[in-house]
Amino acid sequence: MFKNKKEYDKKGNLIYKRDFWGNEKIKKYDKNNNLIYCKRSGGTESWREYDKNNNEIHYKDTRRNEEWYRYDENNNIIYIKKSNGYEKWYKYDENNNKIHYKDSNNYEGWKEYDENNNLIYIKKFNGTENWYKYDENSKQIEITKQEFENIKIKEYNSGTKCSRFSLIDI
Repeated sequence: MFKNKKEYDKKGNLIYKRDFWGNEKIKKYDKNNNLIYCKRSGGTESWREYDKNNNEIHYKDTRRNEEWYRYDENNNIIYIKKSNGYEKWYKYDENNNKIHYKDSNNYEGWKEYDENNNLIYIKKFNGTENWYKYDENSKQIEITKQEFENIKIKEYNSGTKCSRFSLIDI
């Protein structure tokens, strides 16, 4: 057994960590406090590169994993490509809310938001759908989930506790 240990640089970045089992990580950062290097117990190393806006654009490790990232003008991630061939695309609305994703495995999902940027609808790749309702203070008051052959409804009181739960078979 080991004693947990953490060390930080002058900017408060974690540069060394050892856990209870003796696993260690050594980390290095660039002048903008972006993680650029990590070495783990067992020898795995990884490197990261960033664009002028501090968005990660490239990742590479000694396990032969590599990833590339692209961003829009608002620094929203719009594309990921991995060395194993996997790709994923994202779309955003005018308020920078993520509204759509699609990947190279043909998984696709959608989200909708109200005028207060509250999430009001999700459709997941497996067909599951969720609807959300909010009060005048944008506090979530109801969740309706359609999963396979039933609908689940949760209503919330003025606190955060569920005040009513319904399960409806369809």
